[in-house]
Amino acid sequence: MAKQPRENPKHMTKIGGQALIEGVMMKGADTGAMACRLPNGEIEVETWPENNGKHMPWYRKCPLVRGCFNFVQSMKDGYRCLTKSAEKQMPEDGEEEEEEEMNRFEKWLDDKLGDKIFGIIMTIGMIVGIAVAVGLFIFLPKFLIGQLIAHTAIPENSRFVRSLLEGILKIAIFLGYMACTGMMKDIRRTYEYHGAEHKTIACYEAGEELTVENVKKHTRFHPRCGTSFIFITLIVSILVMCIVPVYQVLPRIIVSILLLPLVVGISYEFIRIAGRSSSWLTRALSWPGLQIQRITTREPDASQIECAIAALKPCIPADMEDDKW
Repeated sequence: MAKQPRENPKHMTKIGGQALIEGVMMKGADTGAMACRLPNGEIEVETWPENNGKHMPWYRKCPLVRGCFNFVQSMKDGYRCLTKSAEKQMPEDGEEEEEEEMNRFEKWLDDKLGDKIFGIIMTIGMIVGIAVAVGLFIFLPKFLIGQLIAHTAIPENSRFVRSLLEGILKIAIFLGYMACTGMMKDIRRTYEYHGAEHKTIACYEAGEELTVENVKKHTRFHPRCGTSFIFITLIVSILVMCIVPVYQVLPRIIVSILLLPLVVGISYEFIRIAGRSSSWLTRALSWPGLQIQRITTREPDASQIECAIAALKPCIPADMEDDKW
């Protein structure tokens, strides 16, 4: 029997999620679930056990330390579910045009790798994506600002100015990347599922029954969103690098990478506070990240909301004490 939303409308859930390819993934205290719309129109739901409640290991509960571990775990789970959701959109055997000729290289790949080829392609894509992210958000800003300072009257040892300029460039790259990818049809649909995820969680937190009509009424912006987390991480990196007395490009890149766990840890603690507090200060500090969600979320349709509801329901714990954020 599906669990019903809790009666306390002020309870802030720890359930969080991620948009997938034609679907949504949710993670609760003791259960994770992903719901995908299959090519035949049906919703397929897959669940698995989670350990996000009282019995988490100490390193996932310790302030500052937990941020890095939970972030890595979220990335791992998100990538796994994203890969699965993409596989579910592939035509079943017999549906595709099997008579179409393959060239010699395609035949060799099919003979040697078979069904593993899709996972290999996704893994290569992930590695390339990480390399591009490091290049865009760590190497490029430090290199360009280093060149700017070397050819202008800006003092070379001005840590604040250097860090501020690097941070502004990082944010500009981030916003530009999100805006450009949002123009792609497939990514735009993913952003719609992202909106469905947020609206469904908001409906659940409001204590309302999880129906399409109820979910539609709620906001698609949420303070615990990964988009807000990335933005906060960029801001925190500016502040942290302001106190680092290193000015050469290569050493600054190395120091930035070494300090990344600390930056992620601080950002995670802020997101936790923002997720359970509605004070004017947290609302003000969360505002920029919520505005960026205007780019990374779109208003979903009813079918997308149905997927988000199907993913969230299995994640509602029987013991609501386990769902305290």
